Amino acid sequence: MRTIRIHVESPLAEGARLSLPAQAAEHVARVLRLQSGDPLTLFNGDGNDYSAVIEQCTKRDVAVQVGAAQPAGNESPLRLTLAQAVARGDKMDLIVQKATELGVARIVPLLTERSEVKLDAARAEKRLAHWRAVVASACEQSGRAYVPEVTAAQPLSAWLDQLPDDGALRLALLPGAAVAARALQFGPAGGLLVIGPEGGLGERDVQALTTRGFVGLGLGPRILRTETAGLAALAALQALHGDS
Repeated sequence: MRTIRIHVESPLAEGARLSLPAQAAEHVARVLRLQSGDPLTLFNGDGNDYSAVIEQCTKRDVAVQVGAAQPAGNESPLRLTLAQAVARGDKMDLIVQKATELGVARIVPLLTERSEVKLDAARAEKRLAHWRAVVASACEQSGRAYVPEVTAAQPLSAWLDQLPDDGALRLALLPGAAVAARALQFGPAGGLLVIGPEGGLGERDVQALTTRGFVGLGLGPRILRTETAGLAALAALQALHGDS
């Protein structure tokens, strides 16, 4: 039987009663057509799944009673941050969704030298809210109970300026790079992975990354599209150093 998982942005505790957020309530009532007495699983990003039972279900309101917490226990031991140059159209949604499914811990949308996407303040705020919703939905589907952080889109230079010196391995996916994924050694802080836009990282980008200690990561002889590159790298790193 399929487990219905719903993300809520509120504290959860056994015995608590709460109403689901409007969008989630509509999905439960109108799309899934669940009824009073049906079970659900709730999570809020604290690493636990909470059993729940629907107490009341109308088209506009779904009230549930929260049951016991159970640690999800399916997070990767490899903490990876995907620093992805913002891609055009639906490509960014795909990247954010699949990166979440692949276990990424953090997503940083970047504006780089060759970025074609331009975001003013209002549009950037809307895109951030949208990407965070995509992440929450991907967690619902994939069974994750920790919700990856998504930061506001920012210039590559600004992100580099505030990076902590925490020991995370610094990687940039570059065509022709000689360092192979299997040769990497990750410490407790995990790694940072930079992916360029449709036109690739520019010379100034590469210089800035090299200055800050990033090394080029290679994935083979073929040039990958931006929506393929990061996901392929994440899958390889998880298989070799994380979930394996």
